[in-house]
Amino acid sequence: MKTVSVLEAEGMVLCHDITEIVPGKFKGRAFKKGHIVQRADIPRLLDLGKEHLYVMEVNEKRLHENEAAMRMAAAAAGPGICLTEPSEGKVELKAQIDGLLKIKGAMLDEINDIEQIVFASLHTNRVVAAGKTLAGCRVVPLVIEAEKIEQVERICASAFPLFEVRPLMPLNVGIITTGSEVYHGRIQDKFGPVLSEKIRGLGSTVMRQIFVSDSIEMIVDAVKTLLAEGAEMILVSGGMSVDPDDVTPAGIRAAGGKVVAYGAPVLPGSMFMLASIGTIPVLGLPGCVMYNKTTIFDLLLPRILAGDEITRKDITRLGQGGLCESCKPCRYPECSFGKSA
Repeated sequence: MKTVSVLEAEGMVLCHDITEIVPGKFKGRAFKKGHIVQRADIPRLLDLGKEHLYVMEVNEKRLHENEAAMRMAAAAAGPGICLTEPSEGKVELKAQIDGLLKIKGAMLDEINDIEQIVFASLHTNRVVAAGKTLAGCRVVPLVIEAEKIEQVERICASAFPLFEVRPLMPLNVGIITTGSEVYHGRIQDKFGPVLSEKIRGLGSTVMRQIFVSDSIEMIVDAVKTLLAEGAEMILVSGGMSVDPDDVTPAGIRAAGGKVVAYGAPVLPGSMFMLASIGTIPVLGLPGCVMYNKTTIFDLLLPRILAGDEITRKDITRLGQGGLCESCKPCRYPECSFGKSA
């Protein structure tokens, strides 16, 4: 910061607000802190009695906060994201489409480790609607060394993009509901309506629901039927515990399912199974998916629809943040559930 004559201040950044007072009519800010002095401002500044100003110089080595924030945001934004105009040194990244927010967490940490750089965001793997604010960035001082912004740009270029919104693929989903009590009509099916609502809410289609008893052979036949009819994802509901007549995991394996994980550090949802038959994901869903508003199913279904290849490590990482607090009313996703470190 330095003091300069108003006549020499063109192109420099004000370090303080300048107040205008018109007796009996007006008192307020005429120029705000961070304003870049223009040639046309000089007569007015003189009229306000300002012959000298506290300023910072902007040049190729020192950037104004607005330019710095805009460059950082542009470097970080990938597909499905648009930017706001700078406002008081901050630029926001917004969803341009409906989809799943993806963030490279390690890269974001590296950027925030740069002194005077600020990048704040939502959590990764969150379903967002077009127009949703995803992140905001700014620098701490009014003027920052250009080299720091160039460092941010290099980090972003090394594994682009830092932020993106992936569209959710519309899949044809088959449902297999197990349980002799439902199969024989003793109780009404409650699984199908819950799953159908969630699937359709994310843009996919329920192509068919098949009811089977607690029989490995019936589960295998149902899986084969759905695959033959073009299912692009199969959900097998119920029968996921360790009871002797809960045979869903065995049925998925017998149908050719290659198991990625059986069991997950998520409550509710610990008895979840993820498998695949070729490229088709097959999900074994425990009973909690039917009667809990938010479970592991809500954490992983959008990721599968966004094209993520879910690994066992992806599931085990859900442990921190994997305990649902069963808030009344439910605030998901505006909560910590599923937000692993």
